Amino acid sequence: MQLTTLERHFINNFQGNFPLQEHPFKTIAKQLNSNEDLLIETVKQLKAKKLLSRFGPLYDAARLGGGLTLAAIVVPEERYQSVTELVNAYPEVAHNYRREHELNMWFVLATETPVEISQTLSSIEKTTGLTVYNFPKLQEFYIGLWLHLSADGNHTTVPVPLQEKTNTTVKNEPLDDIDRKLINITQTGFVIERSPYQKIANELGITQQTVIQRLNNMLSNGIIRRIGAVPNHYRLGLTANGMTVWEVDENKITQLGNLIGQLDFVSHCYQRPRHLPMWRYNLFAMVHGANKNEVNEKVKQIEAVLGKNCKAHETLFSSAILKKTGLRLAA
Repeated sequence: MQLTTLERHFINNFQGNFPLQEHPFKTIAKQLNSNEDLLIETVKQLKAKKLLSRFGPLYDAARLGGGLTLAAIVVPEERYQSVTELVNAYPEVAHNYRREHELNMWFVLATETPVEISQTLSSIEKTTGLTVYNFPKLQEFYIGLWLHLSADGNHTTVPVPLQEKTNTTVKNEPLDDIDRKLINITQTGFVIERSPYQKIANELGITQQTVIQRLNNMLSNGIIRRIGAVPNHYRLGLTANGMTVWEVDENKITQLGNLIGQLDFVSHCYQRPRHLPMWRYNLFAMVHGANKNEVNEKVKQIEAVLGKNCKAHETLFSSAILKKTGLRLAA
């Protein structure tokens, strides 16, 4: 996908760091040697061409007091389409991928409360008649996917810039009704216009400064991971998505998980439970690349880091995006 210099620089620099001020696009345009109107039209076109999945804040469901988990199903091929429709019909299903494995459907659930996770999984089992394997996060070693686009098309993923790391020591303040309304109307993204925060303020009947301050508070508390553009990695050329899974000793998993999470090309790294005898793996690391060979080369690097601590591993490539809506709170 050939991008203009302005498109490329905007995506590279503003997958986070989107200014919390009255005219954010005007500020960014100056930094990118452009003008406000051209930049706004450029971002609108990136959305229209689906080169951006969304644009706005990325919320952390766990910080909001909700439930979040990864789940998987073994779906018979003859039922795959019908089961996909049944699973995707649940509003709690945020992402759903087909992966090349016996466990061939993997989806993320996000719910208002933790208890609703088990209720929703149980409902999906009853609706589909299939066993659902639950893989909740036991430890998080790293999360942060920042795409760097190069002029020659050799795009890569890089670690989230340090200024985008949230302050995990800040005490969370309870969300009030205004916060929840603010989250509800921004979780699908911002309107792309000169004064996006004023647009939100008008909808809520509050001042623009109140909107900016509340978003800033949630960013500082980690409720918002970051604010900016969310690139569509598939459309932009990183078409190989490998969920690498590893069996390592439980008593070493924290040390090993932190090592793998520090690798530049790993976008997510977690400890998740085993499901013996079906599933022996307890360390998950997401790797993206332009093709499977690129991902496999990165997998070799993970294998070298783990060394003798790795008892077994597999790479589950995604072969289709079945659903991708992002996390949602109820209105």
